[in-house]
Amino acid sequence: MNLFRIFFTFLILFTGTLSAQEQIIGKWKTIDDNTGEPRSIVEIYKKGDKLYGKIAHIINEADRGNLCEECKGSDYNKPIEGMVIIKNLEKDGDEYEDGTILDPENGKVYRCKIWIDEDNPKVLNVRGYIAFLYRTQQWIRV
Repeated sequence: MNLFRIFFTFLILFTGTLSAQEQIIGKWKTIDDNTGEPRSIVEIYKKGDKLYGKIAHIINEADRGNLCEECKGSDYNKPIEGMVIIKNLEKDGDEYEDGTILDPENGKVYRCKIWIDEDNPKVLNVRGYIAFLYRTQQWIRV
């Protein structure tokens, strides 16, 4: 009977872990902070034990050919559509953190943390940090 309880407990914990990860993996619509209009579709995916996110589609057709002119290093002057903007997020409970997010508009890289909203599983909270200052966006599941 004890073996059954151990197996059942393991199964519950393992399923919960997969569920949180599976909820985050997928496509999310980003919303412009100033206008409230949709900007892009970001695809969050797993690579190894970490999560990454790339701009899969820019919604405004006029912006699709834009290059990341403010970016540094290997992202400099690369197309924004298709660019990996979220890198190296590691699981911590129901959140992913300790990675980075790139803002292609200004080329700045911020520490990043993402998690599914408690009240609405179709909302992803995306927080970028500089020191103790932060900004949180809410992305909508596509």
